[in-house]
Amino acid sequence: WTVAQFVKSNAIVYTRDGATLGIGAGQMSRVISARIAVIKAGEAGLDLPGAAMASEAFLPFRDGVDAAAEAGIRAIVQPGGSIRDQEVIDAADAHDMTMLFTGVRHFRH
Repeated sequence: WTVAQFVKSNAIVYTRDGATLGIGAGQMSRVISARIAVIKAGEAGLDLPGAAMASEAFLPFRDGVDAAAEAGIRAIVQPGGSIRDQEVIDAADAHDMTMLFTGVRHFRH
């Protein structure tokens, strides 16, 4: 979550054990940022299963959660505040993922 505040929006950061594993940034679509973060982790030879995902702004659709689940992400930290929060929560529940709402955005353009 701390790293995400310094990354250009739309930012997705994958982390585990205090280490940043992948960053996707500056995309018009949050799900594309999530996919780029997976690619970056893979290029660095880092495994994502069991990691957490942070988003500096709310997840507007469930597709970001679905992309994270495909990568093996187990927890998501995000500010919440989307009109589709319940859809996003339902997606996390369907993937048996933990989701934490911070109530604080770090939107950075």
